[in-house]
Amino acid sequence: MIRFEQMSVEYADGAGGGSTPVISGVDLTVPEGELVLLVGPSGAGKSTLLGTVSGLVPHFTGGTLRGRVTVGGRDTRTHKPRELADLVGTVGQDPLAHFVTDTVEDELAYGMESLGLAPDVMRRRVEETLDLLGLAELRDRPIAALSGGQRQRVAIGSVLTPHPKVLVLDEPTSALDPAAAEDVLAVLQRLVHDLGTTVLLAEHRLERVVQYADQVILLPGPGRAPVIGAPERIMAVSPVCPPVVALGRLTGWEPLPLSVRDARRRAAGLRERLAGAEPVAVAPVRTRPATGTPGSGAPDSAPDPAVRRGLGALFHRRPARAGEGTGAAAPVAVDGLRVRHGRTEALRAVSLTVAPGETVALMGRNGAGKSTLLAALVGTVAPAAGTVRVGGRDPHRTPPRELVRQVGLVPQEPRDLLYADTVAAECAAADEDAGAPPGRCLALVGELLPDIAGTTHPRDLSEGQRLALALAVVLTGRPPLLLLDEPTRGLDYAAKARLVELVRGLATEGHAVVLATHDVELAAELAHRVVILADGEVVADGPTPRVVMSSPAFAPQVAKVMAPHEWLTVAQVRTALAATAETP
Repeated sequence: MIRFEQMSVEYADGAGGGSTPVISGVDLTVPEGELVLLVGPSGAGKSTLLGTVSGLVPHFTGGTLRGRVTVGGRDTRTHKPRELADLVGTVGQDPLAHFVTDTVEDELAYGMESLGLAPDVMRRRVEETLDLLGLAELRDRPIAALSGGQRQRVAIGSVLTPHPKVLVLDEPTSALDPAAAEDVLAVLQRLVHDLGTTVLLAEHRLERVVQYADQVILLPGPGRAPVIGAPERIMAVSPVCPPVVALGRLTGWEPLPLSVRDARRRAAGLRERLAGAEPVAVAPVRTRPATGTPGSGAPDSAPDPAVRRGLGALFHRRPARAGEGTGAAAPVAVDGLRVRHGRTEALRAVSLTVAPGETVALMGRNGAGKSTLLAALVGTVAPAAGTVRVGGRDPHRTPPRELVRQVGLVPQEPRDLLYADTVAAECAAADEDAGAPPGRCLALVGELLPDIAGTTHPRDLSEGQRLALALAVVLTGRPPLLLLDEPTRGLDYAAKARLVELVRGLATEGHAVVLATHDVELAAELAHRVVILADGEVVADGPTPRVVMSSPAFAPQVAKVMAPHEWLTVAQVRTALAATAETP
């Protein structure tokens, strides 16, 4: 169905006149009726390869495509995306860039209208898709009012309704809660098995999808030739792998498990060996508050970040200048909070406290109110009732210039924080706004994602790389309260591990961290507490092991494999195995 023939894509370096290959040496076939998973580190060229199938590369992105890509016999070099629309359905990493209408139902119908399908066919397919993806209650909802995960489901639904023969999906579950991700993957399975649809998808959360793949394509790095094969074979050599595979590598299981079920069948001996051991928990909460980072002593006439970055200033904190003082870290106190979006009550009587040095993970279904709660903490939404206090202040009534010294937010859309023409310029502005030593932000970018050139334009980064840059911009200011909204979306496992270490370091220094996430593995690695929201209400709040072990939907893979013992991460198991090996 999809044939790559010695395909490569390269882009001009700029003033130097040279070019850099993003992907090269791609010579493989994706058969009809298979689900093929594309894996590799952030920036390895996964999105570019997917773009060559839909024709977006090079017709819209520029660059030079060498070799040939054919889909159903059509050469994508000579067929533009609109000439492939009846054959290929595409969902990119950014659902917002995908939408062309205002409401859910209209968006689901738009692709069929463009292809001239009969009204009765369109009506039937819209109803089917609303039910398949759990969107029936949202059919009349404005897309602008949806959560990130709800938008992602609508974007996927809009390419399902025309019934394309090929689906190209870039991070299709990155913003979905675990249950919604399972629903989407079940739909894809039905399309592959029952209708012979060919699915090519890239996904960093391999724990969700690798067990469903017929084949895996590994892109080892930029410009390096891919490797294709059975999932078990590729996972044995891949630099990115899900926790059950990492656990299998650690224990020497062969063949490597790809699912929790496979791993549990092999784990009886491991559970018995570690039955008397205690997991090493996340570092305890630090009680001494952070004191912030001293400023550079720049004159008070320097441009204020609230002016420089506009709305971005609400997400970015400039520490006090020399002599101003930053005070203690900003403890969080929320009591009886209610927030309304029009006629919808987004939060209902939510109460929450977060101490300095504590990391709290907010979890729950898409649309549960997680992002709304973060918005209330940063003052961008007004409470309908109840109180919010950050460092003793009401965020909604605190001037931005004062608030940004207390709290930093990394939103779901990293572009909200990025405005410069190069990574280096973005980092220089972040250093200046934060009163930080020159080079701090760029060093943080290097820690999160090495090998990003300072001359790169942010729009040329992958979604994960843009997120890393936005994280570095906010972390440069070392805010006493750090808010992260889906901070691992688009990040590979190595980048996520580096993020975990950075955030742990901040928490150890007394910074409070609140993160909204569907990444159960991140919560297991990082959070002291987990708070689960449902329909705007807190339904669970407690230590991470207790909350996630009692919830099949939010338990990490290792917890499911090792249950009933409270092991959450591969790192905990590795540490315990090393300790038992040293015991005489």
